[in-house]
Amino acid sequence: MHTVVERELELKLVLSPERSIPVPARLTYRTNDPYAVHITFHIGSETPVNWTFARELLVEGVFRACGHGDVRIWPTKVEGRSVVLMALSSPDGDALLEAPSAQVSAWLERTLRVVPPGSETEQLGIDDGLAELLAPATGRADELWLRDPWPSDESRPEEGA
Repeated sequence: MHTVVERELELKLVLSPERSIPVPARLTYRTNDPYAVHITFHIGSETPVNWTFARELLVEGVFRACGHGDVRIWPTKVEGRSVVLMALSSPDGDALLEAPSAQVSAWLERTLRVVPPGSETEQLGIDDGLAELLAPATGRADELWLRDPWPSDESRPEEGA
């Protein structure tokens, strides 16, 4: 059984130092995808905008600047409020989003209680799948590998064909 940890919150899309607009968003964490966090931005279009990146990146970004390339995250203060800034880049454009630190941190703590850092692999079931693959096959090996695949001469392909 998989667990989902979600949080609705309002982010701010920073347009300039003086201007920002509210953006409703949903943070989602799924135990069947334990290394990732998903953010869905509801921007008033027919389809929401979805971003997925490493949970570890967001955890670190709450405390210090991190990331490079498409996703960069860092904590700061805006008008006396603690916020987390997320700079997102894609071929479609760039966005700077401001999220309330307390709400992001509380949500992250919930994800960390569900799947503690370092235990993500256990959620994937890799060990179980590997054990199943490596388990001895039922039946005898000579029956599995040495059995004639063509039971009668009529169905056997001709030599050299």
